[in-house]
Amino acid sequence: MSTEPETTEDAARETPGAEAEGGTPGSGAEETAGARGSGAEGEGSDAADEARTDGARTGGAEAGEAREAEAGDSSDVGGGEGDGAPSAEAAGTDAAQVSEAEAELLAQRLERERIERRKAEKKGPIEAGTKLSGKAADLLAAVRAVESGQKPVSAVFAEPETAARRPAPEPVRRTQPVTPAVAAAPAAETVDGVRRALAEGGAPEALAPQAAAVLGDGAEERLREDPWLLLRVSGVRPEQADGFARALLGAACGPDDERRLRAVTVWLLEQAALAGHTALEMPALTAALAQRGVPDPDAAVQSALAEGEVLAFQDGLEEAAEPAEPAEPKEGEAEPEPVRVLVGLERYALAEESLADGLARLINSAPRQDGSDADWERAAAAAQGSAAELIRAVAGHGLVLHTGGEAARAEAAELLDAARQLGLRAFAAVHSPLGRGRFAPQAPVATLAGLLYGAEGPGRDADGALDLDLLVVLDAPQLDVEAGASLVEALPDGARLVLSGDPAVLWSAGPGRVFADLLAARRTPQIASRRPDPGPLGELVSGIGVGELHQVDAPGKEVVIVPVRDAGEAVHRTVQLVADSVPRAIGVPAEETVVITPGHSGAAGTRVLNAALKERLNPGPGRFGGFDPGDRVAYSPAPGRTVPGRVVGADADGLRLSCAGEAVVVPRERVEQCVRHGWALTAHQAVGGRWPAVVAVLPGDAAQTLTRPWVYTAFSRAERHLSVVHGVEQALPRAVAEGLAKPRTTRLPDLLRPEAPAAE
Repeated sequence: MSTEPETTEDAARETPGAEAEGGTPGSGAEETAGARGSGAEGEGSDAADEARTDGARTGGAEAGEAREAEAGDSSDVGGGEGDGAPSAEAAGTDAAQVSEAEAELLAQRLERERIERRKAEKKGPIEAGTKLSGKAADLLAAVRAVESGQKPVSAVFAEPETAARRPAPEPVRRTQPVTPAVAAAPAAETVDGVRRALAEGGAPEALAPQAAAVLGDGAEERLREDPWLLLRVSGVRPEQADGFARALLGAACGPDDERRLRAVTVWLLEQAALAGHTALEMPALTAALAQRGVPDPDAAVQSALAEGEVLAFQDGLEEAAEPAEPAEPKEGEAEPEPVRVLVGLERYALAEESLADGLARLINSAPRQDGSDADWERAAAAAQGSAAELIRAVAGHGLVLHTGGEAARAEAAELLDAARQLGLRAFAAVHSPLGRGRFAPQAPVATLAGLLYGAEGPGRDADGALDLDLLVVLDAPQLDVEAGASLVEALPDGARLVLSGDPAVLWSAGPGRVFADLLAARRTPQIASRRPDPGPLGELVSGIGVGELHQVDAPGKEVVIVPVRDAGEAVHRTVQLVADSVPRAIGVPAEETVVITPGHSGAAGTRVLNAALKERLNPGPGRFGGFDPGDRVAYSPAPGRTVPGRVVGADADGLRLSCAGEAVVVPRERVEQCVRHGWALTAHQAVGGRWPAVVAVLPGDAAQTLTRPWVYTAFSRAERHLSVVHGVEQALPRAVAEGLAKPRTTRLPDLLRPEAPAAE
């Protein structure tokens, strides 16, 4: 590694040691991006930013800032506590102007309803011969034709001549997008009623549109009867709801009020979901309830269970410590199986069970016989290395896992090309629009979100399934349980699914860890790529992936270390690198350089860095809601999704952006919630994209929040050049060596476990 290019204003200081350290820790007492609380997700410190806001304060009249995603704003359980609510205007958007985010969420809701209908249909009686497809249906039809005397046996069961396969032409199909229903905005009188109740209880009236939308008809009466329903509004915290309840109910409420117990239990599970958990173990939940002043945590959980607010599950344990005094089983009784009790919200429980069912369908059923074994073997023989192994695995299995770094994407592209040459309708899906440019130029590829709700991809067939035979999902670690459930349920019978990605990057912003759980379950073939990422950057990132921070030889200044003493110097040096040093010494212009920092808050967070970079690179008054034409932005159309873009202009319809080559109009009432400046991003926002140059900022106040997945993700976003603004001293090598991702509590491993055969 080299130090900062000599063309900068201040000569860079050489840094001793192979770990590329330098500088002293920042002295600022600013809020860090780290997770607080026993269950906080260190590696997901900025993931919650895509799922909630940090604004609502019951003592003020503001509704707060846009969605903030710092694990530093986390709750006691899983680190997801929000400290605010979205703007009131966002909740009052007219129904005729449905945003991309709303359309996606509604499409997911429709998908879940379809899942439930399919489950109900499976439980009913099956007429003989129905639910068959492919060869099974053809054989049944042939048998019936012979029985009825319509055709002789020889005519029906004669082997057809094998025709030579040709590359599949591009099918001409009319895309059938999933059209979500339009959610009606709450009636004006409903909003006015909620506003009166909020004012009487001392809560911000700006929360009225949100509360009315969440609670529905009769919202005012419901809120007066149960003031703790206010906790269902995003960003409201228990202490705020307690104050609201005291103002409305007076002496009639207390810490042991059943309404409060149920509401706080649900709220804690929602915060856990923001930190990535799909459920919580009972001891963790009761401990968190006790921290929230609940007198009897067990009674609180039982009350929530009795009302159907939450669900409880008993999952078997593969390994459990034996008790100090094991109880002797009675004669004739088997020893009890060790179990753990989990509590979760119905939304994620249904998604995880549906996901497990869909994955089991793929694992246990044979894929369609598209192409003979010899055809697949010829395609594999034409590939090289692990790409050949991937093609052979896909030939005989409905679900295949593929792991590797950036270079491994070429193997997925070879698979896709081979499948299309065999006549399969093959498609690829990426996490972010930026991922399209990192895949094969001519390959059919869509974003996963666009594929699921019909805006991109092959569309749906007459049965509502995706019109394809093979789907390769890249960036698979970003798949959460809800998106995963929607995906597997949308696949037709006999289709093949390949989940491909780098398991060392940060996990999904949403709850679950689908890819990691599948890898751990070992129920399906796993192909590990043997293609290393090239150059000094590839060597550096590969070492980080196994817990080693090497000093690499970078003759072309591919890796540069810039030591700093404090957060103020970190901001100064970052602006200097982006605007001057990197363009001059490396040849990468400022518009192709991205800054990655651990969090939004703090003295060197995205807010401060974006303000400094805007002043240097595109100064202006911010006359369009704080933005000017030419500003780089990060647009979040839905929780967990960030698309970098640029401001083009603004008019009566809203703020006009160009995102990944596509024109986007953000309604003015959603700008504050969905758009922020984007010269500097968090690592979670940067997942799915790569840039010619990256400046990774490690201020001193981020020392306790760094983890190996964060460092790996941030450093691996660079294609040609990486500058590390280094102010955390020994915290960087320590994070790489020891800072593993904190575990997430999920049920998927247990649901994927093969059922034991019944005893005879």
